[in-house]
Amino acid sequence: MKSLTLLWNTIAAQLAVGCRTSVHHDIKTVEVRSKNEGLSFLTITLPGFAKDFERSLELGRIDDAAFSSFRRRGSLPVFLSGFSRLIFDRTSGVLLDEPNVHAIQAIRQLTLLFSKILVDCSDRRKRLALREFVECEHEVRTRAEGEFNHFAQVSGLLFGSLFSKIDLRIFQGDMLPKHGPGATADSLVGNQKYVQMQWPCRLEPYFPYGEMVLPNWSFWDQLEQVDFVEPGAEVPVKVTFVPKTMKTPRIIAIEPTAMQYAQQAVLRLIREEVKRSKLNLFIGLDDQTPNQRLALEGSISKDLATLDLSEASDRVSHEIVSLLLARHRHFHDAVMACRSSSALLPGGDVMSLSKFASMGSALCFPIEAMVFLTAIFVGIQADLGRYLTSRDINSYAGRVRVFGDDIIVPVDHVRSVMRSLEYFGLKVNERKSFWNGKFRESCGKEYYDGTDVSVVRCRRVFPSSRKNVQEIISLVSLRNQLFRAGLEEPVDLLDRQVLKLLGHFPFVEETSPVLGRLSFDPVLTGTKLRNGIPMVKGWQIRPVIPVNEISDWPALRKCLDQLHRRSMGVNSFSSENPLGEIATSSDHLRRSGRPRVVDIKLGWGPVR
Repeated sequence: MKSLTLLWNTIAAQLAVGCRTSVHHDIKTVEVRSKNEGLSFLTITLPGFAKDFERSLELGRIDDAAFSSFRRRGSLPVFLSGFSRLIFDRTSGVLLDEPNVHAIQAIRQLTLLFSKILVDCSDRRKRLALREFVECEHEVRTRAEGEFNHFAQVSGLLFGSLFSKIDLRIFQGDMLPKHGPGATADSLVGNQKYVQMQWPCRLEPYFPYGEMVLPNWSFWDQLEQVDFVEPGAEVPVKVTFVPKTMKTPRIIAIEPTAMQYAQQAVLRLIREEVKRSKLNLFIGLDDQTPNQRLALEGSISKDLATLDLSEASDRVSHEIVSLLLARHRHFHDAVMACRSSSALLPGGDVMSLSKFASMGSALCFPIEAMVFLTAIFVGIQADLGRYLTSRDINSYAGRVRVFGDDIIVPVDHVRSVMRSLEYFGLKVNERKSFWNGKFRESCGKEYYDGTDVSVVRCRRVFPSSRKNVQEIISLVSLRNQLFRAGLEEPVDLLDRQVLKLLGHFPFVEETSPVLGRLSFDPVLTGTKLRNGIPMVKGWQIRPVIPVNEISDWPALRKCLDQLHRRSMGVNSFSSENPLGEIATSSDHLRRSGRPRVVDIKLGWGPVR
């Protein structure tokens, strides 16, 4: 805790100098309240201040209900008032005509620094999150059915050609499944995923075991050992918590191996066809930068709104996805075949699912984006008061875009779009949606009036010894992010801490595998040449891949899959290499899966 508050104090002091104000009382407040309230002051209370601050920028004034956890003097909160006086009128609380953008970034930096730190939630908060997950599922199941004709009409206009191409490829059997690097509900990891001896019967029409799992049909005798399970006996998805913030965990659903394997085959077709179509102007599946550019543009022109959805994936119903795909039978049936229909909750209860999928399904992200985009254009169509045409759709390129639950729409249609999204069971988070002022947020980037006011976040607590490898890696990353942000004093503070821990902390370039520090000066100190390559002594990350051996036909299947993917130019995630490179090591049949242990080793490595 002391090291975190010291970092906060150092950043606050430098930002105050840049804005020609004082943070003496703010530093005292942080020290006292952190001591009294614990880590939650830094990770929950300060981010709450940030939300109220951003909402005030959106409203153009400080709301009476804002900053309830802090004292006020006049209209402004006393905390960070040296910065807020440069943004809001201290008497009326109204946004100044020309607010100080550096002060805006300073307040966001100081209140969001620890908002995403990887600290486990309390059991009470986990229980609350699980209850909300179940309640959300109940809402999806019980909400009144509406008139969805416009949804079907607009989705046909948007995706008719795209879906027809995917449908044909599925009909022709152009399916290339693959295993992901993550956990599975049936506890198969790494190479053991290739030894699939249980297979859901409903996968067979589009994902026949003999073609998807066996190397070829000459191994047909292996079918006698396979347990083909009926829908009622399938392994459910496993609902689990993963760290998000100290205030609330993220809930994901870990898919069974067979379902995950089949989903990846459909995902590949979706990705390839979206990239080839005009839909890539509206939907992002890999690249967030178009959303970020539009958020920047919206902060200047005020013509584009950024919307955020709450519980986005959990509110997309199975029925609405079925309607989306209904006109393309093979695509529809293949997607529904590899959709898990029940979930195992923490505590042991099994719940049937009305949502299409939670985070964890390979198809959750692209399918939800298509649902959101359809709902957006249903809202635009309602606002225009006439049926959309293909020409109309094309005219919105560069003004409408979806990446996950980050949405860009024209301000002129924002209210109608929000009504449409909520009509289809989605929930717009108005506290994280912006369209009135000059603040915009999308895909991890924030802007005010054309200026990037994004912040650096501390992701882990500080390491106490060299054994805390993940914390050391995170601390080095934090140091270099602060360096890029121009915060020299906190950089010096972290340099001393890292040097004390590691002994060696050389200057390197960004591409170097050595844990080192970035610098504006040429990297020369402490280097030596080896085969003409500048080398430096430092610590390098060494992931330890667990032993997970396979042989016989599963090993053959894995090798054939890799050869097939290489011949097709596919270079994506594989179970033995989370970085997405196809394994070429002769050891890949013996070791596989995500590293259970990450270590660091001192040695000589390239500077760049």
